[in-house]
Amino acid sequence: MSDLVDGLEQCAPVRARGARGGRAARVAERAAPLAEGLRPVRPGLPGGQYRPLTDAGMAQIHAAALEALEVIGFANAPASGVKILTGAGAVQGEDGRIRFPRALVEDMLAKAARGITLYGRDPKYDLHLTGTKVHFGTAGAAVHVVDVERKEYRDSTAQDLFDAARITQGLDNVHFFQRAMVCRDVLDNFEMDINTLYACLAGTTKHVGTSFSDPSHVAGCFELLHMVAGGEEKWRARPFVSNSNCFVVPPMKFAEESCMVMEDCVRRGMPVLLLSAGQAGATAPAPIALAIVQAVAECLAGLVYVNAISPGCPAIFGTWPFVSDLRTGAMSGGSAEQALLTAGCAQMHQFYGLPGGAAAGISDSKLPDMQAGWEQGITNVLAGLSGLNMVYEAVGMHASLLGFCLESLVLGDDILGQVLRCVRGIDVTPDSTSIEAMKEVCLGGPGHYLGSMQTLGLMQTEYIYPVVGNRMSPKEWNEAGRPELLDKAIARKNELLRKMGNTIDPELDALIRSKFRIHFRNEG
Repeated sequence: MSDLVDGLEQCAPVRARGARGGRAARVAERAAPLAEGLRPVRPGLPGGQYRPLTDAGMAQIHAAALEALEVIGFANAPASGVKILTGAGAVQGEDGRIRFPRALVEDMLAKAARGITLYGRDPKYDLHLTGTKVHFGTAGAAVHVVDVERKEYRDSTAQDLFDAARITQGLDNVHFFQRAMVCRDVLDNFEMDINTLYACLAGTTKHVGTSFSDPSHVAGCFELLHMVAGGEEKWRARPFVSNSNCFVVPPMKFAEESCMVMEDCVRRGMPVLLLSAGQAGATAPAPIALAIVQAVAECLAGLVYVNAISPGCPAIFGTWPFVSDLRTGAMSGGSAEQALLTAGCAQMHQFYGLPGGAAAGISDSKLPDMQAGWEQGITNVLAGLSGLNMVYEAVGMHASLLGFCLESLVLGDDILGQVLRCVRGIDVTPDSTSIEAMKEVCLGGPGHYLGSMQTLGLMQTEYIYPVVGNRMSPKEWNEAGRPELLDKAIARKNELLRKMGNTIDPELDALIRSKFRIHFRNEG
């Protein structure tokens, strides 16, 4: 960006120099943070330009999902779930499966929450899930961290999760932080859930997503949440953590313990991500359309479940079908088919008018290389253009969700900036199509637009610039010592970790550490 500024300054008319009070003043003006509404990209830009499903196709998927719920139903509901669902009007057959009459599903769709807000601890990070507004963030359960300098994978730790949350706090285009790694250094399962939750909260004031490994852990984790919130009443007024809940084991079976966790979280006022994560060709059907049918049916069952507990419960319709490489059965998260699945699911969320989330940005590559770049770019841009409300796993994920990379998290912020600029699209207004600037340049003017007032005025509001991406000429690149992208990503990662500390008040942090065994350092 500095090269462009220099070029613009050299070409600017003398009158522009005088009017603005000199180059230093103008550069300082452009370096100042823009008001949120003037930024070229921001959370919640409306997508929906890309629609791989026709209206007739969406209606057909909906009809097939309703038929699957009536005819196939769900196995393995916990006893509490059987009581909740049959009490709402579902039917348990002699085979033990819970089936959902069409009228029940339609009634619960009418009760379901729409236009929900996912709160951040800092209100400026609140996410408003309406229409086709798009938000990008992390997610997953990687068991490894990618060490790019050694080109090695190692077990992920609570410290790594805390560091990832701190980095996310400093990234403009990563709008929320859902648990991305497993704290493999924490052997006790309750302590692991506590450390997972607290590492996220200590690292960022953006909205956090987490999960619980056992129903008995929920109460203790909510004790921690109430401490951070300042009491249960304040928590319920602005719940800043959502439960990522794999309530279903595809195909069409309830996950009993996860369902019990979900029931408890709903009653305690926590928003729920209803997560169906079948894998096309393995635990979901191979046809892309039918994989969407199964995911929709499974999430509709979850929607009935939570609204039978608490009508209007804030729930995210989390259709997350993944893709198999049918030659090997391995997951293929960076494929074109994955991008299509995610975009099709976004359309189904809009078909129902529900807040929705799905996965994009996953790389099958083991390192942040060219393959990772094209996989993250293609899947994220289609997710954004489809108007997906919550794009999970958008940054940092490698090896088909097995590895998380802090440098890739930083690089992903640049990718998402470009993606969001595509989502924003082209502003066509009387001002942006007026030929006055053309007349000034072409009819007796300098013959170029580099120094025009219009160009200078739009530098920050119409265009976005990479933070670590390199736009030098070959000559400049040579003169700068031929910097490599990963070197810049490592430097930015380290800069963010130096700058971002613990977001929890020190006295409260000390109290929490006296009550719970926390496995990461107070600061990096």
